[in-house]
Amino acid sequence: MKTIYLDMDGTFANLYGVPNWLEMLEAEDTTPYEQAPYIVNNAHLARLLNAVQCKGYDIGIISWLPKHGSAEYNRAVTKAKQEYLRKHFPSVAFNKIIIVPYGTPKDTFNSGFDYLIDDEAQNLEAWSGEAYPANRLIEVLQEILRG
Repeated sequence: MKTIYLDMDGTFANLYGVPNWLEMLEAEDTTPYEQAPYIVNNAHLARLLNAVQCKGYDIGIISWLPKHGSAEYNRAVTKAKQEYLRKHFPSVAFNKIIIVPYGTPKDTFNSGFDYLIDDEAQNLEAWSGEAYPANRLIEVLQEILRG
């Protein structure tokens, strides 16, 4: 089964749109992960993700933890990211949620035929399946549905 993996921060959650986000991360404050505004309409995205699942694809999240976070902060960020998904995508039953240390090669989790939608060029370049930039998120899902 093919999985469509989505990055979170910068892909559908606008972490970078939270005022003073970097200072908060450096202070080990989880607020940016909890209050990140939407980049795309989340209700529309949820409908597309559910439709793609009905078509036989798994939906996964691969998201990095912050750079230089303590173990305690990383646990808190993991919890905040999981809660963000529950709160903003209650109708989506994600098949896989992978939250890993910053810089972990995301291709490690690719079965070889999976998709990745991400805002980091290095992740897209290293991905051995189909990889698309975050600004094509909705378009790619619509293309998959058209088959």
